[in-house]
Amino acid sequence: MATAFDDPRIRRLLEIVRSYESVAVAFSAGVDSTVVAKAAALTCGDRAVAVTAVSPSLAAGELDEAERLAQLIGIRHQVLRTEEFLNENYLSNPSNRCYFCKTELYSRLVPLLPELNVAVIANGANLDDTGDHRPGMQAASEHAVRSPLIEAGLTKSDVRDIARLWELPVWDKPAMPCLSSRIAYGVAVTPERVRRIDSAEQLLARWLGTRELRVRLEAGELARIEVPLDQLPKLLEPSVRQQLVSDFRALGFRAVTIDLEGFRSGSLNALLPLEAIELPARP
Repeated sequence: MATAFDDPRIRRLLEIVRSYESVAVAFSAGVDSTVVAKAAALTCGDRAVAVTAVSPSLAAGELDEAERLAQLIGIRHQVLRTEEFLNENYLSNPSNRCYFCKTELYSRLVPLLPELNVAVIANGANLDDTGDHRPGMQAASEHAVRSPLIEAGLTKSDVRDIARLWELPVWDKPAMPCLSSRIAYGVAVTPERVRRIDSAEQLLARWLGTRELRVRLEAGELARIEVPLDQLPKLLEPSVRQQLVSDFRALGFRAVTIDLEGFRSGSLNALLPLEAIELPARP
């Protein structure tokens, strides 16, 4: 009788992670890092640990989910407080902001490896990430971080398939990049802005009953809402629209817009060819 472990993609991933012998997985509770953490637990046992970075850019509920998933997977879990919000290079929000965030994470994690009794750091980057704007991958390279999903040649679709075969509850979870990624490049990142974005997204999620949405913050404290196209009519109902504007202004947004192209991950990256690689911050 065939099992999930007969899948050649799973066998390949497990072989790669097993070769690390011991590993700390940068664990965000997204589907990619959850699959890597599960592979680490299966192959490295007690010499595997999931490490979740915590800072103001982490959305509400994500740390709780990371703790639940780590317990479900059966892997040690470590919380690591990071301080990228003390770095002016990060706060100014250039297009390579993620480089400074990941550098902060890996720079803090490397000295902890002996204490954690592991030798290798692994992330959840998959093959599809190699074709996108991912400055955090440079930080990974500089700190000898391994990317087992890429090494195994696995795409996002492959990773979701594996998560489903392993009955991981996040197999269909939408991408959940950090809250700072919602702020337009060149607009300064601040704790107040990411908290406001988080509150706005939690509000929208309750209204719409979906996790597939974004609240982008543009210059001038303008909120740009992205939701699936089939949800647009609901947002444009007069009573909903009026309440939405009222609630968003109460949160601190000066204006509210709805993006007619709908929800899509990484939409701010579409502007990069038109902008300098590093932009001065706008207050």
